[in-house]
Amino acid sequence: MAKLTLKQANTIIDKALEKARQMKIKPLGVVVIDDAGHLVAAQREDGASMFRLDIARGKAWGCVAMGSSSRALAKRAKDNPNFFVTLSATAEGKFLPQTGAVLIRDKEGRILGAAGGSGGTGEEDEACCAYGVEQAGLVADAKE
Repeated sequence: MAKLTLKQANTIIDKALEKARQMKIKPLGVVVIDDAGHLVAAQREDGASMFRLDIARGKAWGCVAMGSSSRALAKRAKDNPNFFVTLSATAEGKFLPQTGAVLIRDKEGRILGAAGGSGGTGEEDEACCAYGVEQAGLVADAKE
């Protein structure tokens, strides 16, 4: 089974930050985790607030944990807030069901991990992460 490499993760981050500068959004933090929720790579742009990486990681971790895009998780959380509060507590605060992360899949559709961003709106963070994933030659899954 294919695994997410450090080279791919760094490409995802570099390209996501490149996209953020093109979009002129606030300084971004981007985290890439593998299919087991382990950190592969992370970067925080100069001027980004201290919570950027924590938020980005929580978004990405939720994607991998639930096998779903953060956009879909945010939508589900609105419909069932008590479940998601309990889920976050059970996950010891690692889980953040907010738009801004994408699942990373290989060409066969297998989940390799997730990329999460924080700095812009959820939609901007998601767009930057999706761009980075696609530029790394992988598939970004952001669908609801």
